[in-house]
Amino acid sequence: MESMYLTARETAERLGIKRDTLYAYVSRGLLRSQPIPGSRERGYRTEEVERLRAGRGLSRATRSEPFVPVIDSAICLIEGGRLYYRGHDAIRLAETTTLEDIAGLLWGQDPISTFRHSQRSEARGIGGRVGAAASLGVIERCHVRLAELAAADLGALDLTPHGIVRTGRAILYELAACIGDRPTAPDPVHEQLAALWRLDQKGADLIRRCLVLLADHELNASTFVARCVASTGATPYAVVSGALAALSGRRHGGASASAEALLHEIAERDDPLAVMAARLARNEMLPGLGHPLYPAGDPRAAALLNAAMAAIPASRPLIEAAVAAARQLVPQPPNVDFALAAATTALGLPQGTALAIFILGRTVGWIAHAIEQYQSDVLIRPRARYTGPRPGEENPA
Repeated sequence: MESMYLTARETAERLGIKRDTLYAYVSRGLLRSQPIPGSRERGYRTEEVERLRAGRGLSRATRSEPFVPVIDSAICLIEGGRLYYRGHDAIRLAETTTLEDIAGLLWGQDPISTFRHSQRSEARGIGGRVGAAASLGVIERCHVRLAELAAADLGALDLTPHGIVRTGRAILYELAACIGDRPTAPDPVHEQLAALWRLDQKGADLIRRCLVLLADHELNASTFVARCVASTGATPYAVVSGALAALSGRRHGGASASAEALLHEIAERDDPLAVMAARLARNEMLPGLGHPLYPAGDPRAAALLNAAMAAIPASRPLIEAAVAAARQLVPQPPNVDFALAAATTALGLPQGTALAIFILGRTVGWIAHAIEQYQSDVLIRPRARYTGPRPGEENPA
């Protein structure tokens, strides 16, 4: 009986490739290296090797399926309907930790030493230049700020772990300043946002929870882009700029904005079922519902919805009615986009704040993945499966 796993040598021989090519296949997501049960070694599942040899690699996707790159990472685990940051349950971490604590955990650094320096000393004079891009959207303002910083901060060329952490710290606090259109400050990010939006302690704590639960979510589109950019040896400023470009898409960051718009409309009309039904009648999707990685429900959403109702008791009727109406129309539970929108709506914040919170939280994850990618020293270079006419064949066009 053939073994379920093949060694690297056996896999290379079966595919007729060199070992270096095999490792390149792994970096491109064509194969997954996995621990062999009962052994300290890693191997490759025989069925996946055979599928690749037959021309049906892991990267293949139909028009209805997402492209599925596979990259080894020790940062984030989604398993059994739960989310873990380096083995720690993210929902439990959100009970007490700050975004800065999570940055220390995901960046592999002590959080106190990671953020002990005032950002005023690291902003290179850029932090005080506010207001220049006030008319732009939040992502566009962040792009402008990052471009200014990249031009001024030559220290970002230091891609050692210490250098990346220094630059990552500067990026995080500079983006917080950019979102608030104010100079940089050394206070924890959730406290900066609470001061900006004039929230009380309960509101600040809700923002803290949102930031922690948004810090990372494995290889979504923006994080994969971040790793691709990092793999080229570009600076962390370029990494975050690339990730923001991916986030700007309607199928990524646009989901938070859409969910926020929906919740604001529900709050104004006070009739969730009518608002949602009208959207479906117009052949519009209801945003913020369901998640393919959490068939039984997004644990981040449940945690944030409960936290929002606890922090702002007056929001409970609205949130519960919106969730009930959604379940009546679409048999899918709320995801984190819906919950984040519910939190910002409950706090009485203007539209656009959900995306701002998402950006600041996820910046920590983007930097974490950049650090891991820099350390791997592997260039991510996917291959295309050619589907056009073969050379010499008549081209109908």
